[in-house]
Amino acid sequence: MALLSSASCKKPKTGGPIYPPPPSSFVKGADVSWITQMENEGRKFYNASGTQQDPIQILKDLGMNSIRLRAWVNPSNGWNSTADLLSKAIRAKNLGMRIMIDFHYSDTWADPGQQAKPAAWATQDAATLAQSVYAYTRTVLAGLKANSVTPEWVQVGNETNDGMLWPEGKASTNMASFAAMIKAGYDAVKAEFSTAKVIVHLSNGFDNNLYRWLFDGLKANGANWDIIGMSLYPSVSNWAYTNDQCLANMINLVQRYNTPIMICEVGMPWDSPSACQSFLTDLISKTRSVPNSNGLGVFFWEPECSAAWNGYTLGAFDNSGKPTSALNAFN
Repeated sequence: MALLSSASCKKPKTGGPIYPPPPSSFVKGADVSWITQMENEGRKFYNASGTQQDPIQILKDLGMNSIRLRAWVNPSNGWNSTADLLSKAIRAKNLGMRIMIDFHYSDTWADPGQQAKPAAWATQDAATLAQSVYAYTRTVLAGLKANSVTPEWVQVGNETNDGMLWPEGKASTNMASFAAMIKAGYDAVKAEFSTAKVIVHLSNGFDNNLYRWLFDGLKANGANWDIIGMSLYPSVSNWAYTNDQCLANMINLVQRYNTPIMICEVGMPWDSPSACQSFLTDLISKTRSVPNSNGLGVFFWEPECSAAWNGYTLGAFDNSGKPTSALNAFN
């Protein structure tokens, strides 16, 4: 995830009828990658009536239909490893949820401020890193396939505003190498799951200049993607303005690249549930309004997290383990 920074884009002209997707196909989901760690440390989750439940079931009952899970190569504590990812993916699948896999291509967090290579890949050059992206992606996805888990979407990189696997894959200095890494990930996904949609994901979904720069660079260097992914973390006071900018950006990108859009991460302070519900309701509506059903869905990032657990304040459960009213926007 990434916090909001200042930027702007001009609202493009639009035309023609709007065809929102039917409710059954629109994606409403959550990244819940912290769940196994939270449960291991004794956290429990309760529905609005106070009954203890599986948190994924709670989210499903609140209207969500999809789960997003991050993948780290060799994390020091084991969380988000391939084995941990697989356990959560099987669990989500057994609860009837659609699944997105989010490859960070790191042993830890990858975001606009850090895209560290896995320790095992530390000495590799750009060409070898692309080969490692391909092999690792296939290995993880093959494990899912062996357990009858079919992801609907796969992110090749997380918030890759300036590429990934720095410095070799830093987009501002090595766009061609970054594009080769994206292509390697794309090809690996299609080799295991031909129908899975590959996402290239950036933060700051309001920043049209950022998206045009990055995706123009990828296109010029022969990279492939199926969906443009966005993060959006506005403040309580500026969410309406930010949502307007995000919609303008979504419409412009669909027109420019003929590519649909997914909001892969959102969040807002857990103790402002009314503002968060309004933000989510408006963003879901705006995403659904993107012409020709090209606004595919919205994911909340770690809604089950509470400040009482690790200090993260942008979730949507309170400190007693119950969902706040913010999540009513998904129902």
